Amino acid sequence: MTDNNMTMDEFSKAIDASFSTFKDEGAQAWENVTAYKESQTNLTVTVDGIVNKGVIAQVEGIRGFIPASRLALGRVEDLNDYLGKEIQVRITEVDEEENRLILSCREILREEAEAAKKAAVNAVAVGSVLEGTVESLQSYGAFVRLSNGLSGLVHVSQISNTRIKHPSVVLSEGDAVTVKVIAVKDGKLSLSIKALQEDTEAAEAEEMEKIEIPEAESISTSLGDLLKGFKL
Repeated sequence: MTDNNMTMDEFSKAIDASFSTFKDEGAQAWENVTAYKESQTNLTVTVDGIVNKGVIAQVEGIRGFIPASRLALGRVEDLNDYLGKEIQVRITEVDEEENRLILSCREILREEAEAAKKAAVNAVAVGSVLEGTVESLQSYGAFVRLSNGLSGLVHVSQISNTRIKHPSVVLSEGDAVTVKVIAVKDGKLSLSIKALQEDTEAAEAEEMEKIEIPEAESISTSLGDLLKGFKL
């Protein structure tokens, strides 16, 4: 409420003060978004507009632009799907003079995907036997896409019982393979085909050890018993 006894000079000063406060608040907002950028703070915003090649969201009352290429890890088919949606972003560019504020979801989504993948890898037990498909061949080994959606490396030394110079000697891209998990470290799976071959050989050797071979004397006696029934 305006004081009726306020002079014109006092009224003018009050108006100037209100604009000064408004300017201070605007400056503070830019300082805040600059701090968010430097600390790479995750911010939750609501998409309140669709523009050419992106969407709009407010941060501290400042209009921020999120390019379509920064909304998701893959291609965004319809920007309208994001309208009114709450999303997490980081500030990637701040320019107060140009009134320019650029936001991005991509970095957060990539970190979340990597964390989820690492957790899934760490949940795989060493010794597990899995089915997979050879994705690619390198001089040092073969990358295999497993049936659980994860990928792992079969080092060239773990492909065959015989020494080979390159994985292509034994494998081709697209081959279906059975592998054994021999190590899980730093979110990566080390696989082996050779270990399964060795397991099979060891099992066969163990079965052979269980077979009792009769002594020569027992064999002779058995033959004697068989011949008793025959008249020469």
